[in-house]
Amino acid sequence: MKRKSGKTSDQVKAFEEALSRQPDAARYVLSLFVTGSTPKSIRAIQNIRALCEERLHGRYELKVIDIYQHPEQVKPEQIVVTPTLIKKLPLPLRKLIGDLSDKDRLLLGLDIVPKNA
Repeated sequence: MKRKSGKTSDQVKAFEEALSRQPDAARYVLSLFVTGSTPKSIRAIQNIRALCEERLHGRYELKVIDIYQHPEQVKPEQIVVTPTLIKKLPLPLRKLIGDLSDKDRLLLGLDIVPKNA
C-alpha cells in the first residue's frame, strides 16, 4: 500500500509535537482542606492560588474545602491535619501539609518543574 507522504508526515509531526508538550499541558486537580479563616488557612489559600496562577495558569482546578462547613469530606480523604493540599491529578496522588509557604517544596510535591530548570 502506498502512503501519501505529505499529509501523513504532517499528521505524524503534529502528533509528536503534541506528545512532547503533554507534560506541560497536564491539568492539575487540587483540593485544599482548611479550618475556617485562621491565619494559617488564609496563608495556605493565598500561597497555592499564587503558585497556580504563576505556574499553571488556565490548567488547574482548585477546590478549597472548609472542614467546619463540610466535615463529611474529612474521613473519605483521610484528613488528619489542616491545611492539607491534595493533588489528585496528574497522578501520582500527593498530600502536602502546612501553609504551603515553602515554594520549592510545593513545586517538588506537585511535580512542577521549576522555570529555570
